Amino acid sequence: MNVRFSILILLMLSLSCVSRNGRNVSISDPKDPTEKGLGEKVTELDPGASYLFQDQQEHYWFASREKGVYRYDGTSFTLFTSADGLCSSNVLSLQEDRAGNLYFDTPEGVCRFDGQQFTTLEVIPNGHPKNEWKLQPDDLWFRMGWDHGGPFRYDGKSLYELEFPKNDMEDIFNATYPNVSFNPYGVYTIYKAQNGDVWFGTSSLGIYRYDGKKLSWMFEEALTNTPEGGSFGIRSFAEDRDGYFWICNTNQKYKMLSDPIESKELLPIPYKQEKGILPEGKNAPYLFSMVLDNEKHLWMASGEGVWKNTGSELLFYPIMDNGQVVPLFTIHKDRQGTLWASAYSGGTYRFNGTEFVKFIR
Repeated sequence: MNVRFSILILLMLSLSCVSRNGRNVSISDPKDPTEKGLGEKVTELDPGASYLFQDQQEHYWFASREKGVYRYDGTSFTLFTSADGLCSSNVLSLQEDRAGNLYFDTPEGVCRFDGQQFTTLEVIPNGHPKNEWKLQPDDLWFRMGWDHGGPFRYDGKSLYELEFPKNDMEDIFNATYPNVSFNPYGVYTIYKAQNGDVWFGTSSLGIYRYDGKKLSWMFEEALTNTPEGGSFGIRSFAEDRDGYFWICNTNQKYKMLSDPIESKELLPIPYKQEKGILPEGKNAPYLFSMVLDNEKHLWMASGEGVWKNTGSELLFYPIMDNGQVVPLFTIHKDRQGTLWASAYSGGTYRFNGTEFVKFIR
């Protein structure tokens, strides 16, 4: 082969990739999918879009529980639905891999979007010889609804169905609720800790932690059930700047202790419970979602509004719409550090440094 031609080819290949946050990724700018008949341009965002995600291209994605998912490019909205190949119009959450592919978690499956088409991932069912628990840096974890006995792990090639080992609360739960119609091991939330451990909050049977070698477990009645007797489940985790875990509410915080024991048996998570922070004149809120801001302050979404945990006090940011309290469901930090909060049916709000203002294009 001609030497100059070979050098030219190598130069072209090198220019096709750039380093983004220390990672080599393709920078091909995907064309507007609607040019190929994928998606539909719409003029406004569904008020029921309750989950937000910003991708590497800095597009915002708003997931609806009924209508599908919206992409906002800074100018216009594009709505994608099951008619475009989306697994389901009920999108629970979004993730992105190193190459910029997006993954949509729905009760009907997980689908990947490469910028041009949706592809549903094939599930390798529990019991398959290769679906053992593993923990690799690029793994993606999914719930696929709330009625499975464990999470789903995607290693870039295969999507594995996993199952939690039985814990001590299962027999008690079944005796108390003999005719329950849902799986008490159903995953409500997944959280990756600073040290890489993956935490799973279940609907009724506490918390599982996977450190790459073993699964361990913890259960606190006040985390799963409210003082009024209602079942909340484990819906939110966050690890603050001091290494404390906040789980579901601000009554307590948890310091996770060293755990050198290696065992194939399900062992309890060693931890120390300490007093949390109570809002002045109020009961501790139960939290649907939590996120750390760029200053490592903890922001938390509740049915009343947004709480900011500075480490020494709780600050409250109510969100109102036409005089009514907006019950929030998620809070998210985008790539610029801006905070966003969304409700099931009350719209999406962006923090301007003082208050949360409704997002209107």
